Amino acid sequence: MIENQFNSWITCPKKQPNAKIRLFCLPFAGGGASLYRPWSTALAPEIEVCPIQLPGRENRYSEKSITDAYEMAGAITAQMLPFIDRPYAIFGHSMGALLSFEITRLLQSQKRRPPEILFLSAHRAAHLPRKRDPLHALPDSQFIESLKQYGGFPEEILNNQDFIDFVLPTMRSDMTLCDLYAFKPIESPIVTPLEMYAGEDDREAGPNEMTAWSEHSSGESNLTTFKGGHFFLRTHSQELLENISSRIGRLKPVIT
Repeated sequence: MIENQFNSWITCPKKQPNAKIRLFCLPFAGGGASLYRPWSTALAPEIEVCPIQLPGRENRYSEKSITDAYEMAGAITAQMLPFIDRPYAIFGHSMGALLSFEITRLLQSQKRRPPEILFLSAHRAAHLPRKRDPLHALPDSQFIESLKQYGGFPEEILNNQDFIDFVLPTMRSDMTLCDLYAFKPIESPIVTPLEMYAGEDDREAGPNEMTAWSEHSSGESNLTTFKGGHFFLRTHSQELLENISSRIGRLKPVIT
């Protein structure tokens, strides 16, 4: 591989040729790679932050979104393969956590180098049923009202019609992916250790729903909780980054 020749999927806002580990980051529904760009300077230079840009958003807005979780995980995995030539970790928030888990399972089934650690944030364990009703087929007005309840976008932005026209197709695609996901059991758990993050007041993916992820890994599992709801990623970003940095600093090699 030619070092750091990233592509439309795997981005790298600040290249760190001497980094000890790559951190691939996957967004929540409707989110893009720009969400994680500040992490490239907030985290230590030993960590090369690689936000993953999914189709249908930001600079890939004109591309068709993918609405099947397994298809999306497969496409991301294929794009990641040239960049797992060094130790790496994966972080995903909400939809991104679900995709991170399926990517890790797929890499293990292909006998590829596994992540050193998997950071799962704000998504119930894959085998658990949804607590909420499906959202993807709601009329626009109801769909937007449902988004406001989660707090991912400021209400003044969700009241801006130009923004709604821009983001609504991607949001619907992503919510279709989440709503229609059906967990497929496999014989062997992943070997990658899990660091799980939950908002204390998250109705969909609170501490109990996050702890249940530990059933899917033979490695060490640990849960950290934050004050607030689903989007502690934004409201408690400093504490989250400190935890990620500390956990990476304590890593031990994954034994496969």
